[in-house]
Amino acid sequence: MIASLAFLAPLAVAATTSVLPGPSVNIDITGLRNAKGLVRVCMTRDAKAFPDCRKDPDSRRMSLPAAEPLRFTFTDVTRGEWAISVLHDENSNGKADRTLMIPREGFGFSRDAPVKFGPPKFSAAEFPVGDKDVTQAIRIRYML
Repeated sequence: MIASLAFLAPLAVAATTSVLPGPSVNIDITGLRNAKGLVRVCMTRDAKAFPDCRKDPDSRRMSLPAAEPLRFTFTDVTRGEWAISVLHDENSNGKADRTLMIPREGFGFSRDAPVKFGPPKFSAAEFPVGDKDVTQAIRIRYML
């Protein structure tokens, strides 16, 4: 009888072994000057694709109507180094509008990465995602 049940042992091990989902990244947005348009968030692990994310097919992107308080949550995030950029797209046209090369719409970055003469480098905005959920607080800034 015991010999006839031996074939079930590998199935029992396989059934109890599962891959745990990755952690979540919560992004809390503050500092919106109004509730017009959309807030667009992109999160990437590719330094060459930061801050735009369009060149990274593995980036995570989301848009929500502008409002405060505002929280974005990306679930099952791959562990590693990530960076986030945020745009308050007030006219919902899908791009960062500029006047004489100065952004007209609000923006922000993970780790409150400083803006000098252009967007910050990936290394200034990167943060680790490990086994636990992560929260990034991003303050939107306006230059005009």
